[in-house]
Amino acid sequence: MTDPARSPDGPPAPFGDADAARRFQVETHGLDVIGDAERKGTPRTLFWPWFGANVSVLGLSYGAFVLGFGVSFWQALTAGAVGIVFSFLLCGLVAVAGKRGSAPTMVLGRAAYGVRGNRLPSVVSWMLTVGWETVLCALATLATATVFATLGRGGGTETKTVALVVVGALVVVVGVTGFDLIMRLQAVITVVTGVLTLAYVALVADHIDWSTVDAIPSGSAQEFIGALVFMMTGFGLGWVNAAADYSRYLPRTSSGRGVVGWTTFGASLAPLFLLVFGLLLAGSSSELNAAVAADPIGALTTLLPTWFLVPFAVVAVLGLVGGAVLDIYSSGLALLSAGLRVPRYLAALIDGILMIAGSVYIVFFADDFLGPFMGFLTTLGVPVAAWCGVMLADLALRRRDYDEADLYRPHGRYGDVPPLPLLLTLAATALGWGLVTNPAADWLDWQGYLLGPLGLGGRTGSWAYANLGVLAALALGFLGTLALGRARVRRQERRAPGVRNGDEEVPAV
Repeated sequence: MTDPARSPDGPPAPFGDADAARRFQVETHGLDVIGDAERKGTPRTLFWPWFGANVSVLGLSYGAFVLGFGVSFWQALTAGAVGIVFSFLLCGLVAVAGKRGSAPTMVLGRAAYGVRGNRLPSVVSWMLTVGWETVLCALATLATATVFATLGRGGGTETKTVALVVVGALVVVVGVTGFDLIMRLQAVITVVTGVLTLAYVALVADHIDWSTVDAIPSGSAQEFIGALVFMMTGFGLGWVNAAADYSRYLPRTSSGRGVVGWTTFGASLAPLFLLVFGLLLAGSSSELNAAVAADPIGALTTLLPTWFLVPFAVVAVLGLVGGAVLDIYSSGLALLSAGLRVPRYLAALIDGILMIAGSVYIVFFADDFLGPFMGFLTTLGVPVAAWCGVMLADLALRRRDYDEADLYRPHGRYGDVPPLPLLLTLAATALGWGLVTNPAADWLDWQGYLLGPLGLGGRTGSWAYANLGVLAALALGFLGTLALGRARVRRQERRAPGVRNGDEEVPAV
């Protein structure tokens, strides 16, 4: 049923309609299936949350990040474009599971991993989303402090404290409130940040020196692959574990191709534009390139006239909040799927407290941002890639929609703790960690243990920074499930259907 307060193909209708009050009520849905009467919208409505979550000016800083791999402008542009689009295409494919099962992503994963076996990938998913929301909250705080310092109105501990409280409170309140408020906020963020980002681009365009950019020497094939994988982990692979959390509200009859297309398009559009401009800026200035590593958002203010600093702070904070809001909503669902038995809003609140604690560390105590950030992305990117491979292959093998009731029953068709997907994920993760290195993060120097035995030059060789482990984990999870999981899926689909949601209450296991 379509909500009359929404445009079927655009953002939510303005405030003031008869249904507006409901949008500020705390969402009661947790791990349960969304009933047919509550499904609404069209695949096109997925554009708004995905665009709003990825329009952050942090995308400009990725230009400096990817050039740091030692590649040329054209190599960086190719690696970035392929990494962004391909990784968000993975999100679009996972999102199809949402409209086929109308449950959160990590509940739908129970079809592949079993009801309680799915707790392992749920824990990894929870760690990833909490980590991302912490990074985004901290960056919003640092950006605000930098703007105030440039204006001569503070920027020290007091400014950072107030900014952290305001940003953290906004993220937590919206995340706790739930889906309807998130969709409305993302529509606002899309418009405001889109306009102000274009204004930023116009103001700093004269800092681009094409001759300097074009003179950047080319890197090796290994450096190109490393840049490509980094872009994958920095964008779509950071979202695949939450990709069905919003498509689950669509009617069952929604087009699968539409779900894939609008998710991929909405998520990729802003990062592609921001990447191009970020590459041009970072390639034109070695000083800016180096400054981005310490303060990815604040460094961008050094190019601006004073009068635009406050609008820039607005666009920076809103863009980062847009991503953090989606993360805290999904991290709460992942925590429930991992086995915590509390209401969804309380799980989101718990994650919000952890987010603020982590942000305090990054803002007030950490000396470097880029090193730990890259280590975080690559380390968790490996098991998430393995999960994504298993999930996509399992979805491709299925000819029928999910049996909703059995997603919550350990003795149903999907089983409790099936060994194959868990062993496959662990093997893919072990392989992946053996093929990646994180030299900027000392606590991860144990990785890369397969680079020597496989003849790839060891931890200091030419393949050490190619991050092959992410691709290897994705491929092993996908191909292994296709080869070994077909019979299990067929046995599941031959069983008689269980009780559908709406006919009988299903437990939130």
